Amino acid sequence: MKALWGAWTWEPLVGLTVGMTACWYAVGVRRLWHQAGVGRSVGRRHAWLFAAGLLAVFLALVSPLDALGDALFSAHMTQHLILIVIAAPLLVLGRPLLPFVWALPPSWRQRAGRWWAAGPPVRVALGAITLPGVVWVGHVTALGFWHVPAPYGWAYNHEWVHVIEHASFLCTGCLFWWVVFQPTGRRRLGYGAAVVYVSALAAVMGAFAAVLTFARTPWYVEHLYRTAAWGLTPLEDQQLAGLVMWIPTSVVYLAAVSFCFVQWLEKDGGAPRRRSLGPLPPTPEPSYVASSVVS
Repeated sequence: MKALWGAWTWEPLVGLTVGMTACWYAVGVRRLWHQAGVGRSVGRRHAWLFAAGLLAVFLALVSPLDALGDALFSAHMTQHLILIVIAAPLLVLGRPLLPFVWALPPSWRQRAGRWWAAGPPVRVALGAITLPGVVWVGHVTALGFWHVPAPYGWAYNHEWVHVIEHASFLCTGCLFWWVVFQPTGRRRLGYGAAVVYVSALAAVMGAFAAVLTFARTPWYVEHLYRTAAWGLTPLEDQQLAGLVMWIPTSVVYLAAVSFCFVQWLEKDGGAPRRRSLGPLPPTPEPSYVASSVVS
């Protein structure tokens, strides 16, 4: 166990990527606050959430959990889920787009703005990629594909494929949570639809987890001879991975559904009633009645 706690992998690519992202975000936030005032557009709470997301990425990919994932499929599954249901939503809630843009030199920002305004094909392409249905299918495809035994084996045995696997989890996860929370810009999905959106993914994840948990034989040959040192059979390790995929993720998705439901009641739920009062013809009611309705 002592040897495990000392088994930090210190992958240069992970450290460099996390460090550069943190610096880029910090420079952008500093410039944004200098221009608009501290806490405007991106508050301290958002900065802390983004930092927590980067820390989650770092711990998932560099901590002893990464080394333990070579032996136990359940640890490898935990690593994947940290990226998907912890790091990704925290990064999205950090509102990174504005800081990333403001981190650019002023001349670059101006050029980027002109290029964006003059490039409708790019906007159309990005709009298509971020359509809720496209994002949902892409995220589910990544989750399903990389847990099929053959692709899982490719990623396990080839480092560059492993990098692609983790990147696909994190990127599609960020897009999914961006659609759910939409921290900046116009929402592409109402909160009522977001409840269904997250619930559908939770159902799919539950199905994946159930298949792993109730399987009668182990699927992943990469772990067949590595689990005994940890007191588990390969099948028990796989069943534990299924439970990890099932229970903690269900809690996260339930929290997201609850948040969207409350927002739906507070915002989307009240909007139709207010809009329905607009077209009503005037009535000879006393003025105090009309003023109370308008207010």
